[in-house]
Amino acid sequence: MDAEIKNFIKVWITAITSLCYCYYIVARIPRGMIRLFFLLPIFYLFTMLPWNLNSFHLGAPTAFFLGWLGNFKLLLFAFDQGPLSPPLPKLLHFISFACLPIKLKQGPPPNTKNNKNPSHKSTPKSHNPTKMTRSMLLVIKALFLAMIIRAYDHRSNLHPYVILALYCCHTYLAVEIVLALAAAPVQAIFGFEIEPQFNEPYFATSLQDFWGHRWNLMVTSILRPTVYIPIRYISANVIGSRWAALPAIISTFIVSGLAHEVIYFYFTHVHPTWEVTWFFVLHGVCTAIEVVVKKAVTNRWQLHRAISGPLTIVFVAVTGGWLFFPQLIRNGVDIKVIEEYSILVDFVKLNLPLHLPLGKS
Repeated sequence: MDAEIKNFIKVWITAITSLCYCYYIVARIPRGMIRLFFLLPIFYLFTMLPWNLNSFHLGAPTAFFLGWLGNFKLLLFAFDQGPLSPPLPKLLHFISFACLPIKLKQGPPPNTKNNKNPSHKSTPKSHNPTKMTRSMLLVIKALFLAMIIRAYDHRSNLHPYVILALYCCHTYLAVEIVLALAAAPVQAIFGFEIEPQFNEPYFATSLQDFWGHRWNLMVTSILRPTVYIPIRYISANVIGSRWAALPAIISTFIVSGLAHEVIYFYFTHVHPTWEVTWFFVLHGVCTAIEVVVKKAVTNRWQLHRAISGPLTIVFVAVTGGWLFFPQLIRNGVDIKVIEEYSILVDFVKLNLPLHLPLGKS
C-alpha cells in the first residue's frame, strides 16, 4: 500500500510538471497543428502514466482524469477551444481545469438597468438551498455505498442478478462520490461555482435524457466539442442538417466506448473483447432511433414519465449486465475492488491510530 501511494504521488507530480510545460511553453505556440505537435509527448505521457498504478481506486480515477479528460481537454487547447482556452487562467487554475473533472458553472446573464426580469437577480451563496441539498444527498449516497460494500460479505448467498444490481448501484454511487470529492478542494480553495457531475440519473425519462443531461456530465461536456459538433458539421454537408445529428450521436458513443476499452485494459491486461465498446454502440444506435421517433411523434404521442423512466433505467441496467460488466467480472476486477476496501480500512487503522485519553498521564 505504501509503495502504491508513492507511485501515485510520482504519477501526479509528473502530470503537474507536464501541465506546467503546457502552460509556460505550449500556450505561447500558435494554435493549430503546430501546437498540437508540441502536445504529442503529453498525450503519450498521460496515456502511459496510469500503467504505474495497480490499485483500482487510485488507478481508475487517474486513468479517467489524465488518459481521457486530460487528453481531450489538451486536444481542445491545441486549437484554443475548451476550458483551457484564452484568456489563459492562472497556473493553478489551468492545472485544475486540465486534469480534474470540473466545469465552471454558467451563471445567468448579468443584470442591466433595462433588465426587469426578476429571475436574473443574483442569490446570495449563503442562501443557496440547491448546494446544501446536493451535499446532503451525497452523504446519503455514501451511506448507501457503505451498505452495498457491507452486503458483499454475503455475496455467496446472493443470486447473480442481485449481485449485478448491486454492481450497477455501486458503479453509479462510487463514480459520483469520487468525482465530487475530486472537485471539492478546487471549489473550496478557489471559490469556483462548479457544475454538478451528475444530475440524478435515476430520474431519467429517456436514453437521450440519461446520457445527455444526467450521467457523468463532465464526459458529455468534453465529447460534445471534440466529437459531436465536428461530426455533426461534417455530416450536415454530406447528408443535410435534418439527419446530421444521427451519425454525430453514434460517433460520440463509439468514442466513449473506445475510451472505456482503454481504461478496462489498464486493469485487465488482456486482449480487448470489445464488449464495453458494443455496449456504447448499442446505446448510441438506440439513442439515435429515439431522437428520430421523438421528432416523428412530437405533440402527438408521448409515454408518461412513470413508464419511460423505469424502462430507461431497466434498459441501462440489463444491457450493462450483458455487455458492461462481464469483462471486469471475468478478470476478477470486481473482487479486487471489493478487497481494496478492506485493505483501505486496515491501512487507515495502522496509520491513523486513535489516541484516546484513558485517565492516566
